[in-house]
Amino acid sequence: MTITRREFLERAAVLALVGGAIVSAGEAGMTLVTPAQAQTVATEGLMDPGPLPDQVLGAADAPVTIVEYASMTCPHCAHFHETTFPELKTKYIDTGKVRFIFREFPLDQLAAAGSMLARCAGDGKYFPMIETLFSQQRTWAVQKPIPPLLAIAKQAGFTQQSFEQCLGNQKLLEDIEKTRERASTKFGVNSTPTLFINGTKQSGALSFEDLEKKIQPLLKS
Repeated sequence: MTITRREFLERAAVLALVGGAIVSAGEAGMTLVTPAQAQTVATEGLMDPGPLPDQVLGAADAPVTIVEYASMTCPHCAHFHETTFPELKTKYIDTGKVRFIFREFPLDQLAAAGSMLARCAGDGKYFPMIETLFSQQRTWAVQKPIPPLLAIAKQAGFTQQSFEQCLGNQKLLEDIEKTRERASTKFGVNSTPTLFINGTKQSGALSFEDLEKKIQPLLKS
């Protein structure tokens, strides 16, 4: 279902009435799946262009590609980015072994707002904005999110006007919704975080040790 710009702003402004507690809503929408239940999708289909340009870190010719679907209000996603991702980046992404792609899978309207702000942040600021939103998730994934979100956005260079313009961008919101719908219908994503490691689906926030066990055999093959 697509919502209008007015509905989105109303929901963001009166989140306590329309969305409930954000963290609780996010957790209710997540189901963790053990690595033993991994599934595989065609890498070609997974890498087909989507509604929005992919946000990518790492070498284009890296032997391993990891695609993450995440929701900005998902506590497990925040934990993954605080504990696992920094080591993944240092050891594998920055060394040309892993190409990392981040895609939006908002579980609620506030998560969509966070994704929109990351998209609006400007060249080179997408991933820093993502990491800031995850690290400060407890401050803005609350009943009255607009003031803390605005404060974070201003630190990233937004003005009050550009902040409001971003959250009022109907086309961007619709494209983020289409990204989520495509992941759900084509790739079976139904929880966050969900990783595809060279096409193999892994649901749940893997530790670095568990993730490394998935990466290493692919580097040797």
